[in-house]
Amino acid sequence: MGCALSARDIWLLAIALVLVLVAAVLAVAETAITRTSRSRAAALVDQERRGAPRLQRVVENLERDLNALYLAVNVIQVIQAALVGVLAGRLFGALGVAAGIVLNVVVLFTVAEAAPKTWALQHPDRAALMTAGLVEWIGRVMRWPAKGLIGVANILLPGKGLRRGPFVTEEEILALAEEAAEAAVIEESERELIESIIDFGDTVAREVMVPRPDIVAVDRTTSVSDTVELAIQRGFTRLPVYGEGADDVVGVTNVKDAVRTERAGRGDEEVGQIMQPAYFVPETKAVSDLLAEMQAGSVHIAIVVDEYGGTAGLVTLEDLLEELVGEIYDEFDTDTHPLQKLPGGQVLVDASFNVGDLNEELDLDLPEDGWDSLGGLVFSMLGRVPVQGDIVEVDGVRMRVQRVDGRRVARVRLTLPTGESVKRGAQ
Repeated sequence: MGCALSARDIWLLAIALVLVLVAAVLAVAETAITRTSRSRAAALVDQERRGAPRLQRVVENLERDLNALYLAVNVIQVIQAALVGVLAGRLFGALGVAAGIVLNVVVLFTVAEAAPKTWALQHPDRAALMTAGLVEWIGRVMRWPAKGLIGVANILLPGKGLRRGPFVTEEEILALAEEAAEAAVIEESERELIESIIDFGDTVAREVMVPRPDIVAVDRTTSVSDTVELAIQRGFTRLPVYGEGADDVVGVTNVKDAVRTERAGRGDEEVGQIMQPAYFVPETKAVSDLLAEMQAGSVHIAIVVDEYGGTAGLVTLEDLLEELVGEIYDEFDTDTHPLQKLPGGQVLVDASFNVGDLNEELDLDLPEDGWDSLGGLVFSMLGRVPVQGDIVEVDGVRMRVQRVDGRRVARVRLTLPTGESVKRGAQ
């Protein structure tokens, strides 16, 4: 066992060192490209920075190029480690292999991982522009091997099949948005919008609808003039029209049509003669699909029906948009906020307030299974028709029925656990 370096050994050592440098460059590329957003790449193009168009192409094809880059990094590091192992074994034997592995881990971590990635974080634009061409080239060369290996990996993962990877969960996206907001990379309002968009895909019509008891509707035999008067009083531009009863919605009247009819001297006509067909959806309809359908069909009101075909409520385009951007108030809305902070750490809440939204607003953990509204939770906990003054307590939150309308809870006063406070919205 000798230590003299032959020409072959020198070549192996040189190749291993070159591969370390290549790995360092790839580490810079990986960090810089993943930190570059599409908007930032577009801004660099507008600034006419050298290499910016290439960087924009890479960012727009990030899945393809990034997977190829990951594969290239693995290949480089495996080959480099194998060369070091062979060289150490030839020169120093078994102990040399062990020492070479330890030394190689230290060198790779410091020279090819920590240092280059830190530099890329300190100079993100420069690093991204410098390496975009290399990443694009790797994406073209390694694209199909990377796709093939990802396909094999997806087959091995239960339930994934041949769907595209890598996979990112909604929770990870929300966590990234939270970190970005804390680091002032994005505004808090932008973080809230991201969260609303993700939640929007999991929301169904039942959770956003105006419930049946709150629907303002007219009988089909109501005169056009009376319909216009009711619409003016309640501030609505469209009203459902029913036949035999609330479950027999036969159409929707547009107040503009009713006003035109009245001004034409036909105010005594029945509103059923000018109504338009109603649009019906099941209460389990995803609001994301519903929004697309209503936009495509120029529908402004959808009647929500339950599993038995009865009227459960109605949904408007405004209700759907509010799920994304928050409450939209106009001159016809009341000034009372559905969630009001009171002295002494109490909160007065509209009983129709969604429990999931309430948990988010007040940082609570109230149960959400089996009901959508706070009133539904109180009703379920009591096990009977509530009366004013009834009190229930769930997870340390004391809920007192403040007002009852008929057999329905209207307002609830919450006493939060010690240390809890309203985060936002209760002014």
